[in-house]
Amino acid sequence: MLKLSRILVDRKNSIMKLTTLFAFILLATIAFGQKPFVPSDVYKIKSVSDPQPSPEGKWVAYVLSTPDSAKDKHDTDIWMVSWDGKENVKLTASPESENHPRWSPDGKYLTFLSSRYETKSSQIWRMDRRGGEAEKLTELKYSISDFVWSPDSKKILLVIHDQESSDEVEKKKSAKPIVIDRYHFKSDEEGYLERKNDHLYLFDVETKKLDTLTKGDYNESEPVWSPDSKKIVFVSNRTADPDRNSNSDLLMMEAKKGAAIIQLTKWTGADSNPAWSPDGKWIAYLKSQMPAFSIYDQPQLALIPAEGGEPKILNPKLDRDVSQPRWSVDGQSVLTVVDNDRRSHVTSFDLNGNMKQITSGDRVFSSLHRVGTNLVALSSDPQSPNEIFVIENGSPRKLTHVNEDFIKTKALASVEGFYSKSKDGTDVGSILFRPYGKSKSEKLPLILWIHGGPTAQDDFSFDLISQIFASRGYGVVSVNYRGSSGRGIEYSKAINNDWGNKEVIDLLGAVDHLIKTGVADPDQLAIGGWSYGGILTDYVTASDSRFKVATSGAGSALQISMYGSDQYTLQYETEIGVPWKNMDQWMKLSYPFLNVEKIKTPTLYMVGEKDFNVPAAGGEQMYQALKSLGVPTEFVIYPNQHHGIAVPSYQKDRYTRYLDWFGKYLSLPKKEKLPEKK
Repeated sequence: MLKLSRILVDRKNSIMKLTTLFAFILLATIAFGQKPFVPSDVYKIKSVSDPQPSPEGKWVAYVLSTPDSAKDKHDTDIWMVSWDGKENVKLTASPESENHPRWSPDGKYLTFLSSRYETKSSQIWRMDRRGGEAEKLTELKYSISDFVWSPDSKKILLVIHDQESSDEVEKKKSAKPIVIDRYHFKSDEEGYLERKNDHLYLFDVETKKLDTLTKGDYNESEPVWSPDSKKIVFVSNRTADPDRNSNSDLLMMEAKKGAAIIQLTKWTGADSNPAWSPDGKWIAYLKSQMPAFSIYDQPQLALIPAEGGEPKILNPKLDRDVSQPRWSVDGQSVLTVVDNDRRSHVTSFDLNGNMKQITSGDRVFSSLHRVGTNLVALSSDPQSPNEIFVIENGSPRKLTHVNEDFIKTKALASVEGFYSKSKDGTDVGSILFRPYGKSKSEKLPLILWIHGGPTAQDDFSFDLISQIFASRGYGVVSVNYRGSSGRGIEYSKAINNDWGNKEVIDLLGAVDHLIKTGVADPDQLAIGGWSYGGILTDYVTASDSRFKVATSGAGSALQISMYGSDQYTLQYETEIGVPWKNMDQWMKLSYPFLNVEKIKTPTLYMVGEKDFNVPAAGGEQMYQALKSLGVPTEFVIYPNQHHGIAVPSYQKDRYTRYLDWFGKYLSLPKKEKLPEKK
């Protein structure tokens, strides 16, 4: 039994209410070579990101993030894999992290960002492809956050945030007071915002000369070079007070100091993600549909002449989110990733707007890049974390196998999509995780696990937390309630200024469907989520008493208390109005706290100590209210963490606490079916 415990749990006494029969089933599963997922698996899953094909298409560089249990952090290194997948080479191995790999267009160098060794700020390092150690290419006192090579390989565009130099910081005995005079004055991870911005600089590779291209009280981002290396297009909000709107436009300038800046787009909404056509005549980009700020907006794929003019929408009939525009090699079409009802696929649009879906299946693609006539992307499905794929003649082929050996040892939950109908007739798409070896005739204790956003979607990608829950014997349902993306703009904005209404109807409708079809045990229901998932957890438990246990992470319920406390003032004033003029609506949206006496569900609250996205006050208020009312509750704060919990030991702790909390109030099935031996 001790041996079994070491395999199944990551800390002492975390198996709660497991029956002897269930433990036997897990032991039998292990004997067959399939082990359950456990919280300590956060140390086993590696993350693949930022794939970058070499100019000639023989290699793909990428970032590999590996959890380090001893240092309790993630170590990121640069790797590269050959196009045929037969060679996989680790290129960096310093104690510090390396990221953002970029090939020089002439194919001579692979460059990346790092503050490795004695470097005090993030600089560009260069590796000669003929061999040898990496050398530091830039020697700036300020950290570089992004860089882009010119097509002729002679210059590099840098993005640098206004900051004190590393030398100035080192000399100080104490930090200066933070002085705030902005409308938007705080942001998660960035903290309190002074008037400091991201600006563009031009670095000459041969002379090492650095020229300032942009300055002023504006941010610049997403710079791209024209094919002839003479001009750049970038994104910026040049309105009188950028904090008070969501505007961003495409701007163009010659790639030289003092050049005039020309505004290409005039839309009052958001224009972003520019991509220059191979012949330099067109710029593809993403254009918002709403002229004013809205988190429910859905960008469209647009095309504008490089010399300026009226934009053309390439997907006017496709009511879905598009992202990552990339031109085909012949310049006759634009490739994108389209999110569509739990899936994300590579799709092309020709210049007349004709659409062709290139990939298919229950999976997602992201991080799209083109090399010649082929494509490189990340892709995941419910049984596999992200790996790099190449797409040749429309056919995807897996290039890396970073997590494959680990995943093969695991007893994966089966994953299936289904639709339910809400009480108002809305069709809602969801995903069900069924524990390994479970018969479809068995009723499951069910966890309703709610995604954040709300403008996001649960999709057919690998989900570690749902696999951990399923390995403990729970069914897990993820619901794309109204407000989610992937179902069109009207579906997303259906909850505008009406939080906790239609989403709750959709969530409960999916649970009712699983009860009616015999999947879920109506007496064994749990609920939880993070961010907007935590917010919706509070809305649901204040509306329905069926749930035996809940966990609300980084959530809020007394919404009026978030005004001025979090980073969403622009959204609040645009969507709800200011509290002093719309108090009734603010109180309506705060119903979980104002009706807290209706909540009988034991609830675990969690938050990152430095979360400016949904500050700790949101959880503190609900914890205090339930504590005062005598409802079982706990509150967990992760020190020095922001909205996303990044430290591996805290991730493990969070997953373990979920299992322990659910285990206190839910009983696992008494009858288990042994998986058949293969």
